[in-house]
Amino acid sequence: MAATSRQASSVSPDAPVPVIVAIDGPSGTGKSSTSRAVAAKLGLSYLDTGAQYRAITWWMLTHGIDVDDAAAVAAAADRPEILSGTDPADPTITVDGTDASGPIRTQEVTAAVSAVSAVPEVRARITELQRAIAAGAPTGIVVEGRDIGTTVLPDADLKVFLTASPEARAARRGGELKGNGEQGVDLEATREALLRRDAADSTRKTSPLKKADDAVEVDTTELTLEQVVECVVTLVEEKQQAR
Repeated sequence: MAATSRQASSVSPDAPVPVIVAIDGPSGTGKSSTSRAVAAKLGLSYLDTGAQYRAITWWMLTHGIDVDDAAAVAAAADRPEILSGTDPADPTITVDGTDASGPIRTQEVTAAVSAVSAVPEVRARITELQRAIAAGAPTGIVVEGRDIGTTVLPDADLKVFLTASPEARAARRGGELKGNGEQGVDLEATREALLRRDAADSTRKTSPLKKADDAVEVDTTELTLEQVVECVVTLVEEKQQAR
């Protein structure tokens, strides 16, 4: 398994100080949209770590691996080649050379990703990829996920934890599913699925979902995307100016 970055490697002498930003939180809080927009606005790389876990889950499902069999998942964890593009304008994800950006967002993958991502061998492999990508980002990077500030990049320059009400999250997730071609999306069922994943992610033994002690919490329920982005951009710029 490998990962690559599509960002340019050259850095201007007048460029801002490279900064590593960790943005965590459960599904539907606006992590992806916020992280991409912040990275684009500040000229940083961007990494959606959840896409990597979804990608390996999709691979398991399409190759007939029983995702409820932790031993089987662990044995196959190093088989797929996962490549992540870190340009916020084009954050690609491929598995064994196949574009997986659409397939990884299906409800089938959503229902299985918690079980797969809870397997220690999977987390170890993906965490290794994530750290390598972050270390190789010349201008800095915004990394979003569920355990970035607590496990993957505990020394990140800035840690942000996004939250939102279950209803707001379900509405956002439902819109995403419809955008990917899902038909007849049930918002209540989507809400219940999100809460089940919250429970699974926050109680797993390996890297549970939780707010880092030094993270800034931002409730996005009543905020527009632009407001959340501006809030995080301000936090990043303050960190850059202080270094």
